[in-house]
Amino acid sequence: MSTDRRLDGLTSWHADWRGLRVAVLGLSVTGFSVADTLAELGADVIVLSESAAEEYERLLPVIGVPLELTPLSSVPAALVDFAPEVVIASPGFAPSHPVIRWALEHDIALWGDVELAWRIRDKVVRADGTPAEWVLITGTNGKTTTTQLTASLLVEGGLRAAPCGNIGIPVLDAVRDPGGFDVLVVELSSHQLWYLGRSSAAGELFPYSSVCLNLADDHLVWHGSAQAYRDAKAVVYRNTRVACVYNKADEATRRMVEDADVIEGARAVGFDLGVPGPSDLGIVEGLLVDRAFHGDRARSALELTTMADLESAGLSAPHIVQNILAASALARSLDVAPEAIQSALQKFRLDAHRIQVIARHAGITWVDDSKATNPHAAASSLRAYPGAVWVVGGDLKGVDIADLVADVGSTARAAVVIGVERAAVVTAFRRHAPAVPLFEVDAGETGLVMNRVVEIAAGIVDDEGTVLLAPAAASFDQFTSYADRGRRFAEAVREWIDRGSADDTAGSPPAV
Repeated sequence: MSTDRRLDGLTSWHADWRGLRVAVLGLSVTGFSVADTLAELGADVIVLSESAAEEYERLLPVIGVPLELTPLSSVPAALVDFAPEVVIASPGFAPSHPVIRWALEHDIALWGDVELAWRIRDKVVRADGTPAEWVLITGTNGKTTTTQLTASLLVEGGLRAAPCGNIGIPVLDAVRDPGGFDVLVVELSSHQLWYLGRSSAAGELFPYSSVCLNLADDHLVWHGSAQAYRDAKAVVYRNTRVACVYNKADEATRRMVEDADVIEGARAVGFDLGVPGPSDLGIVEGLLVDRAFHGDRARSALELTTMADLESAGLSAPHIVQNILAASALARSLDVAPEAIQSALQKFRLDAHRIQVIARHAGITWVDDSKATNPHAAASSLRAYPGAVWVVGGDLKGVDIADLVADVGSTARAAVVIGVERAAVVTAFRRHAPAVPLFEVDAGETGLVMNRVVEIAAGIVDDEGTVLLAPAAASFDQFTSYADRGRRFAEAVREWIDRGSADDTAGSPPAV
C-alpha cells in the first residue's frame, strides 16, 4: 500500500498505526505528548531535539521511543536514515526551518500535534458513541482568556468541557483523557494553524464553532510576511459546521469568514461593543446581550450579564468585554443558557499578568499586563488606562511599533523604555509622539530592570495616576517569560512600597 493511501486511512484511534515511521521534532510538552501517543498506537517513532527537559529524556526510554539529541540547524543524518513517512513538528519549527524545508522537498507528510489529535479523537467517546465536539479559538490577542472563559461557560451550562491546545495542555492529552469530554475548547496559535493549513483531506478538522478574535501583525519572522500570518489565522474557520464567530470591529476577521470554506448551514455571528444586529452579540444600555441565538432575535435580545457586574469582577476593560462576548457566542452556539453564562461570569477571574492591578498605594495604581507581548495587545491596555506611565519595550519580533505609538502612545503620561530594542521604541516616540517624556532603563541592568523601572515611574506619575506594564514586545531578551517579567515587576512594586515611597522618587533620571 502506498504511503498516501495508508495515511488517508489513519483517521481513528482504532486504525492500524503499527509500524508507521514517524519523526517527532522537538521535545517539549507537545513533543512528548506526540511521542507518547504514537508509542501507544504502535508506531515506529524517533524524537529529534536540540535539548530536552530531564523528565522527558528519562521517560522516553520507558515508553520505548529513542531520542536523538542533535543540532537541527541542518538535516541530521539520523533523520535521513530513519526515512520517516510522517514528520510531526512542535509549533516552534517555522516554515523556513531546514528540517521543515527538507520534509516538504521530499514530499513527506508534515503534521502538527493538532492534526494527530483530530485523527484519533474517537479514543474516548460520549454516551452516543461520538467523539467530543471541538470549538476552535485563535486571534492575535485574547486567545487564552477566551479559551478559559468558553470552557467555564460550557461547564456552568452542564457540559463536560476542557480547555487545551496552545493554552498549555496538549490536545492529545485531552483526547486521551479516560474521563472523556463533551467539548474540547482548543486554543490555536498561528504556528499550529499553519500546520493545519497543510492537512490533507483525511486530516482536516471539522469544528463545531470557531472564532478569530482579532488580527494584527505578530510573529512575522516566523511566518515570513503579514499575509502569511493572516492566511494561517484564517484556517480556524475552515469546515466550521455551526457558528463562525468574528469581531465586527476588526474587518480582517469578517473577511476571513466571508472567504472561508464552511459546511452549509454554518452561520456568521458578530460581536462588538456596540448595539448588536439580529445575528450579533453586543451591548445595549450597559447590558451584554445575545441577538444571534434567540428565537425572537429580530425584535428582542437575551440578557447575558451587565457591565456593572463585570466591573465588580475586574472584567470591564474593553478588550476583556470583547473576549466575554466571543466566549458567550461560542457557548450559546452549544445551547448554554443565558443564566449559566451570567453565573459563570460572576465566578471567573483573569489569570495573572493580564491587565492585573497588583497594587494601589500612595495614589498610584500599578497594573501588570506583561501578557501584552505585541502592539495590538498593548493598545488595548493603553485605551483601558489613558494617561498612564507606560512601561514598554523588549523583543519586538520583527514588528514595527511606530503605528502603536502614533495611534495611542501620545496618550501616555510618560514612557519608560526597557529591552534590547530600545532604540526602535525611542525613535518611534520622537517621530510620532515627541511630547511624551521618555526614560530609558539600560539593558545592562538585567537583574534590576524592574526595580529601576518602578523607581523611575514612581518619580514621574501624577497623583492618582497609573503605571502600566504593557510592553508590546516579547520578554525573552531580558526575562525567561512574560510571566517572569510580570512577576519581577510586581516584586519591585512591593519592595518600593515596603521601603516607603516618599524616599524613593527623588532619583529619577532626566528624560532622554
